[in-house]
Amino acid sequence: MPLVMVDGGEYAGTQIEINGGRLSIGRAIDCDLILHDRDVSSHHAQIVLREKSYWLQDLGSTNGTKIDNRKIIQQKVAAGLKFVISRYTITFADSAKMLEADKEATFGDVLRTLHNELIAELNLKQMTAAQMADESLRKKAGEVLDRLLDQKKKEIPEKYEHTALKKAVLDAALGLGPLEDLLADDSVTEIMVNGPDRIFIERSGKLQLSTQRFLGKQEILTAIERIVGPIGRRIDESSPLVDARLADGSRVNAIIPPLALNSPTITIRKFPKKRMTEEDLLKYNSLNRPMVEFLRLCSIHARNVLISGGTGSGKTTLLNIMASFIPDGERIVTIEDSAELQLPQDHVVRLETRPPNIEGKGAVTIRDLVRNALRMRPDRIVVGECRGGEALDMLQAMNTGHDGSLTTAHANTPADSVRRLESMVLMSGMELPLKAVREMIASGIHVIVQISRFSDGTRKITSIAEMLPMYEGEVRIQELFVFERTGLSREGHVQGFYSATGVIPIFVEELRQGGMEVDMNLFVPTIGE
Repeated sequence: MPLVMVDGGEYAGTQIEINGGRLSIGRAIDCDLILHDRDVSSHHAQIVLREKSYWLQDLGSTNGTKIDNRKIIQQKVAAGLKFVISRYTITFADSAKMLEADKEATFGDVLRTLHNELIAELNLKQMTAAQMADESLRKKAGEVLDRLLDQKKKEIPEKYEHTALKKAVLDAALGLGPLEDLLADDSVTEIMVNGPDRIFIERSGKLQLSTQRFLGKQEILTAIERIVGPIGRRIDESSPLVDARLADGSRVNAIIPPLALNSPTITIRKFPKKRMTEEDLLKYNSLNRPMVEFLRLCSIHARNVLISGGTGSGKTTLLNIMASFIPDGERIVTIEDSAELQLPQDHVVRLETRPPNIEGKGAVTIRDLVRNALRMRPDRIVVGECRGGEALDMLQAMNTGHDGSLTTAHANTPADSVRRLESMVLMSGMELPLKAVREMIASGIHVIVQISRFSDGTRKITSIAEMLPMYEGEVRIQELFVFERTGLSREGHVQGFYSATGVIPIFVEELRQGGMEVDMNLFVPTIGE
């Protein structure tokens, strides 16, 4: 396939393929080759295949496209030709074999041709996202495609099945392109689009490069706009990043140039169709039965729990399971950036943050919602994640009668999570002495659950720790359950066992003194393998 080599600016000998017989060059985010320089026009130039030859065309740029220091309007190009745009030197590379008349069209070439003709015939560029969602439009587009496929049957290699081509074109023209199949695949838990041909997926906890492809950068941008449009969000050069949610609840983050240097980027955390339960965690060996029963005990008897872990470790899943243990009849208020929790109880109020509007106003933060929740007579408050000053409001709620509340935070160990809480409280803007902050943490949080993601993709609860009263100005914790790692199997799977440490939690002793029966076998240490 023909390509160009780019030198200058942020590029150093970078090679870019010319897909579909066209390479657009400019500063705009929909260009195939984006040059970040104020002397480059939005749509500066293009290389286009015409009658078996490639041509370089200047698109009326302000500062021109130069060959041998001479501005050109259009010129036929051959292998080795160098041209200059601003501070960038671009070299065209090709071979005679690439332009043979009998060259067989690739699946991408056929898809791109059909896609462009369908868009032109139905004038899809002028339609809104709501109009494109109309089922009658998809039916009409299918009929047009059937006619186009029939007209071009001699040009399309027999190995390309028409049904697959038709679906791919309809997905690209009216849906989210290659993301449609990945979103429908229940085995895929996360989708990461780094570029048109760099779509990574997470399957069984492992990252892998998908075989799916976008037609180009513009199609990625179109997919982003179709995601954010229906929910009233926007993405452009003045607002180049956005968080959104799909209809099924999946979380989406998108970021486009100039912040994303090479291509518009999409990250999708898929929303599970089936709510996970503690039995699923046991099946995946993420913890053992005594740990499940202890976490159930914590929820039933209103212990304030902080779930700590890294990105993608499964904090929200565990939060959802622990919240499901809360007895019926209690008023639960959930607060999230993107609503993911699926609680089975009847008395649940779900709150979700709101980003600023186009004018940068109207934002509602987690902190705003935590403060408002205190006026809603909650029995339990469940905060999806504490990231900043809302940690102060959450701790105040935990210290003022809202026992049994739950939240999560990013940290690698229980001790780190305490320091992280200290930092978040200090971010609230309240000038509190560190000792007062630590006292608030020590009295507000009762249990810390640490969950980790290992190299083999598995997620395990590595520690359950109890918060102890402060001693000499320091916060103390003691571990109740741990995961003891013993090594790796030949297949690279993490091996180990779960064990209680033998420590009896303070609140369990209080329950027993109150006459409540508690299975003390939960806290008997396990002999390692």
